[in-house]
Amino acid sequence: MIGSRARRLGGGQDNSWPGFVDALSTLLLVIIFLLSMFVLAQFFLGQALSGREQALSELRAQVAELGNLLRLEQQSNTALRDSLSELSASLTAANADRDALTAALNDAQSQLSASTLNLEAITQARNSFEEELVDLRTRYRVSEAALTEERAISERAQAEVASLRRSVTSLSEQLARLEAALEASEERDRRNQAVIVDLGRRLNRALASKVEELVGYRSEFFGRLREVLADRPDIRIEGDRFVFDSELLFTSASAELEAAGRAQLAAFADTLNAIAADIPDEVDWILRVDGHTDRRPIRNAAYATNWELSAARAISVVNFLVQRGVPPERLAATGFGEFQPLDPTDTAAAYARNRRIEFRLTQR
Repeated sequence: MIGSRARRLGGGQDNSWPGFVDALSTLLLVIIFLLSMFVLAQFFLGQALSGREQALSELRAQVAELGNLLRLEQQSNTALRDSLSELSASLTAANADRDALTAALNDAQSQLSASTLNLEAITQARNSFEEELVDLRTRYRVSEAALTEERAISERAQAEVASLRRSVTSLSEQLARLEAALEASEERDRRNQAVIVDLGRRLNRALASKVEELVGYRSEFFGRLREVLADRPDIRIEGDRFVFDSELLFTSASAELEAAGRAQLAAFADTLNAIAADIPDEVDWILRVDGHTDRRPIRNAAYATNWELSAARAISVVNFLVQRGVPPERLAATGFGEFQPLDPTDTAAAYARNRRIEFRLTQR
């Protein structure tokens, strides 16, 4: 029984508690057995008291034997307890070893996982390195071909540089000849510049002379017109302009010449024709006819703005002068509307003064 218990205790599993229970059960059975035997002995002794000394002796012998057996069982239990303590200590040490081995196994598994990840990273790096190596080899072959081509180009370039050097030498010689020619040309230019300056002075004197002639004819023109129109207060001279009030020539908001205005313009045209006959052809003169209105908006279906009315009036005067024999190429009609007032105030007198036709004898 002890051997079977030992075998049960020596198993791979933790059977210390069942073994201990088995030991106690065995001890209890032994005690019960002893008690049973003791009871039986008492029973038999009770029946055999009447003179069975031998039976008593046998019983005593049996009791002694049972005591020996009990001692043996006690010794076995003591050994069993010692074995149980040793097994408990071994089990505790085995559990500690198992925990240590479990921790070591976990560490080993973690290291194995890390090593696996490192191995995968190293594998990827190796694959990438191999791809880069292939790419570098391809680039090397391409670079080698390009280097060969560059060497050929360099050789051609060196030949071209030698040719260019020869060309530069030739160009330098040509440049020297050109610089000499340029110096000679600059000398001629300086002489020509002096001639041009002299011609400019002559031209300025000629133009000044023509301007003086035109000024003289303008003075004569204004002087004769002043004599012809001296009795008209609505015709005046302001600076270099001869000014007709619009009321003398046109009715309000109209561009059609009135009879009185035609008479005055006829005298004006006759005087202009007489003076123009004396002006030389080389004097490029022109008579500019400027139409002006006041600033009040026009209310007329024929003209949308004062600008249109002023231009129409200037054109009417030019057409009349052409009919009176003034060359059309010597006339110009312009309309200023209300944008060139002589008097900017908002009065009836200012409006009347600003409504006018101006004549100006000038150059083209």
